[in-house]
Amino acid sequence: MEKSVALVLSSGGSTGLAHIGVINELKKHGFYISSVSGSSIGSFIGGLYAMGKLPEYTDWVKTLNKRAVWGLMDLTVSSHGLLKGEKVFKKMKTFIPDMPIEKMNIPFAAVATDILNEKEVVFTSGSFYEAIRASVAIPAIFTPVKYKNTILVDGGVLNPVPVEHVKRNENDILVVVNLYGEKKKIEDKSISTKEKNSNSYKLRSLIKSISRVISSGDKHSLGYFSLLTATTSAMVHKLAKQNVEKFKPDILINIPHDTSNSFDFYKADKLIKIGEDAGSKEISKYINSKK
Repeated sequence: MEKSVALVLSSGGSTGLAHIGVINELKKHGFYISSVSGSSIGSFIGGLYAMGKLPEYTDWVKTLNKRAVWGLMDLTVSSHGLLKGEKVFKKMKTFIPDMPIEKMNIPFAAVATDILNEKEVVFTSGSFYEAIRASVAIPAIFTPVKYKNTILVDGGVLNPVPVEHVKRNENDILVVVNLYGEKKKIEDKSISTKEKNSNSYKLRSLIKSISRVISSGDKHSLGYFSLLTATTSAMVHKLAKQNVEKFKPDILINIPHDTSNSFDFYKADKLIKIGEDAGSKEISKYINSKK
């Protein structure tokens, strides 16, 4: 008998490809995902699953190498962010058409952050791509999104693990995939001279440098990034931990937060496998506890 799951997928950059692996394991173990919510990369993967297009995305992302990932980055000369984030979505629309969220196969919620009013904005209807573009808008990296009378950025800023926004039925099992697990070095991350000279390494260095200096501006303009100083890695991890402890999921799958860098999408096979391994371990533990 299939067990119904309310699935919550956290923010966390390219490590979010591990979400695909967890979804694979849930299905493999006979679980049925009845609803999903997510922030940032979690909303992206969750939305693709809810609309039935995750296999198409998975096949595509596995073809990407470093050069291809670099080619999808549309750099912009702007004080609002480094990337416009339009090129990758334009490419995806060629094989995954946009869809209204309310017409997806299962209930789906994408979370973004209203930085002017410092509150969450939850998308449960409207364009999938418009919701996702706001949800993944990492401050100082992706340009923010103008929405109605405010400005939206990455959902992980205020709610990296949006448990309260997933639709839950009475007998659903709550499953949370948290990309802010304890550090676990999985490879030697020493940088070779060759890699230091690569475009991808130069881009990461540029992003880190500019992110450090973009920290001020008029609160009512797109240049407002004073909230950025409060979105340090440590704070996001703390928010994630607090939500996990508050809602006490039936199955908690932690992925080490140093598993990959923000734009390591060319490591799709490896990251999906990490999700499968972590998912299999915790799912099996849950099943055995019910025997």
